[in-house]
Amino acid sequence: MAEYDAIVIGAGQGGGPLSTALAGSGRRTAIVERAYVGGTCINYGCTPTKTMVASARVAQLVRRAAEYGIQAGQVRADMTAVRKRKREMVESFRAGTERQITAADGVDLIHGEACFRDAHRVAVTAAGGTNELSAPLIFINTGGRGIAPPLEGLGGVPTLDNVSIMELDVVPERLLVLGGGYVGLEFGQMFRRFGSEVTVVQRGPRLFGREDPDVADEVARILVEDGIEVLLDTETLRVEPDGAGIRLAVRGPDGGRAITGSHLLVATGRGPDTEALNLAAVGIATDPRGYVLVDDRLETNVPGVYALGDVKPGPAFTHISYDDFRVIRTNLIENGSASIKDRIVPYTVFIDHQLGRVGMTETEARAGGRPVRVAKMPMSDVARALEVDESRGFMKAVVDAETDQILGCAVLGLDGGEVMSMIEIAMMGRLPYTALRDGVFAHPLLAESLNNLFNLP
Repeated sequence: MAEYDAIVIGAGQGGGPLSTALAGSGRRTAIVERAYVGGTCINYGCTPTKTMVASARVAQLVRRAAEYGIQAGQVRADMTAVRKRKREMVESFRAGTERQITAADGVDLIHGEACFRDAHRVAVTAAGGTNELSAPLIFINTGGRGIAPPLEGLGGVPTLDNVSIMELDVVPERLLVLGGGYVGLEFGQMFRRFGSEVTVVQRGPRLFGREDPDVADEVARILVEDGIEVLLDTETLRVEPDGAGIRLAVRGPDGGRAITGSHLLVATGRGPDTEALNLAAVGIATDPRGYVLVDDRLETNVPGVYALGDVKPGPAFTHISYDDFRVIRTNLIENGSASIKDRIVPYTVFIDHQLGRVGMTETEARAGGRPVRVAKMPMSDVARALEVDESRGFMKAVVDAETDQILGCAVLGLDGGEVMSMIEIAMMGRLPYTALRDGVFAHPLLAESLNNLFNLP
C-alpha cells in the first residue's frame, strides 16, 4: 500500500490545482484520474463547445455579410475541419494542465478508477491491476455526467450526447434536441448555424426554467428568429426508428404529433459521477440524486473526506469548481476561514447572443419579500450594439429599493457575459447602483450602456 498525506480523486478544474497546492504545502499527494486530465471543462465542456460555438458564429456572420455591405459566397460547414480545430484546442489545454501537475514536486498522477475501501483507503484499478493508496485527507472531484430520461424506445435508436455530438463529421440534416436547457440550446443554435434544421422539445412551459419569464421568452424569440422550432410544454411519449432516421411521438398544448429527424441529441439533465466510488460502504452521505453532501467548508459527514466541483449539489460551473478549490486551500493550507455560503454565482450561456447572469432574479427577489426596483433596457437602445448590428436581447438588473444595492442581473445580448461581469464587480464591492449610473465609461463601448440602464425613475 502506498501512503500519502492527501489523495485527490479526479483531475478536474478543482482537483488539479488542489493537488499541486497540497504538494506545495509539504503534503505528499496522489491525484487519481480515470480518463483525461482537465475534467469536463477542458475535455467535454467549456473548451470544445465554445471553440465550436465560435465556428458557428463565423458561419452566421458570413451569411449576414450582405447586411454589412460585404459580398460573400455560399456558406458550407466543413465538420471535419471544425472538429479538427476543436480537438487541437482540447489537446493543447489538456497537455498544459497535465504538465502543471506532473511538473509539481510531491504529486503523483495515477491513472485508473478509484474506489473507497474505507475512509482513508482508496483502491485504484487500471489495466495493470489494482493498487491501494491511503491518506488522512481525501478529496472527491469526479464531476458529473449526462443522464438519459426513462423514455420508451430510447435505447432502440442511435442518440447523441454532449460529447458524441462534437465528434460528428457531417452536418445533421434535421437535429432533434430533447431538453431546452443550456446544453441543448447551445448545440441547437450551433448546428442550426452549421446548416441543420433543428427542433427543440422542452417539457416545461419555458426554456431555462430558472430564469425570469421575460428572459426565457426573449431567448425563445431569438431562437425562433434564427429558424429553430421550439416546442414548449411538450412531453416526449416515445422514440422509434423511422427508416434511416428517428421519430418522436410528442404531446403538447395542441395535442399529439410526430416529429422526424436524422439525429437525436439527448440533453435532458446531468447527475453526479459517483457510481464507482463505493460511497455507501464508507458512509459518505449523498442526496437522493447521488450528489455528495458537504458543509459550508466542503467537508462531508466523514471527517477528512471533502468534495468539490460538480459531484456535490449546487451550481455546476467550472468557476465554481475552481472556487471550491480556493475555499479548501484557504482553510487547510492557509489556516483561513473560507466558506461557500452566500457566495455570488455568475454564469454565462453561450448562445448568441450570450446570456450573462449573476445574483438574484426578479422572481427570486420578489418571492423573498424584498422591496425591489427593476432596471431594464433593450439592446436596441445601446449605441455599440446598433453600430455592429447586434441589437437583439435586453439588459435587466434588480436593485434593493431600500439600500440601492444591486441584487442581480441578466444581460441577454452582445457580449452579455462580459457586461454581466462588470455588474458583478460592483456587487462584489457593494457599490450602489448609482456608481454605475454615474460612472464615466469610454464611448462607444457596451459598458456605457450601464449609465442608461441604471437611470432609474
